[in-house]
Amino acid sequence: MDEKDLKFFKELLSKRIDDLLKQADGTVSGMNNPRESFPDPTDRATYEADRNFELRIRDREHKLIKKVKKALDRISAGSFGICEKCGDEISFERLKARPVTTLCIDCKTKQETFEKALGI
Repeated sequence: MDEKDLKFFKELLSKRIDDLLKQADGTVSGMNNPRESFPDPTDRATYEADRNFELRIRDREHKLIKKVKKALDRISAGSFGICEKCGDEISFERLKARPVTTLCIDCKTKQETFEKALGI
């Protein structure tokens, strides 16, 4: 992968991590100002369900932040875009669609087929 492509992915990943961190800050700010009273138990239940849903989303985003940081580390280390399993280059199109990927499409397909066979 050439320097131009690496710069593209570094900027893409950096922007993504900034966006995720801003969303996380917004969630924390919103949770510090909880509604005080709920005259109707249904309103309280709806509020709690919405809050739990948002927390699950933020948990997934937290995991994505870790993956983005690892991808940025791979760019610095010079191993970005190389499949961890077979050592081949991961296609630009695949990296563009999922820049945190660590497997080429062939290895990922084999992994998913294996997991499906095991019922994972």
